[in-house]
Amino acid sequence: MSDVNSWMDQYERAWTSNEPDDIRALFTEDAVYSTRPNSESPWRGHQEIVEGWTEAGDQPHDWTFEWTLLGQDGDVAFVQGLTTYLNGEPTYDNLWVIRFAPDGRAREFTEWFMARE
Repeated sequence: MSDVNSWMDQYERAWTSNEPDDIRALFTEDAVYSTRPNSESPWRGHQEIVEGWTEAGDQPHDWTFEWTLLGQDGDVAFVQGLTTYLNGEPTYDNLWVIRFAPDGRAREFTEWFMARE
């Protein structure tokens, strides 16, 4: 069973730094990152994940993030989040499903996000 708290701390650190090594450290080399469920073009592997992440362009002081672990079943964790952008972007409610490899890195990551009205 993975340490979700530690992984989430690393995720926020990578989100803040946007450093490729921090991003790669979160995921297995063959990980699949879906920016929405049933995505036709998820990011596959380190190169695509790093490129997709950095192209999103979130800057470290443009957002705040709160999260709650909804539950964990074996290697799968369910995280509810709230992303508040401070630069005029909308606030988003998030649901993440993270499937972990035995080494604690994510091998699958799927996010749902909805802008608040």
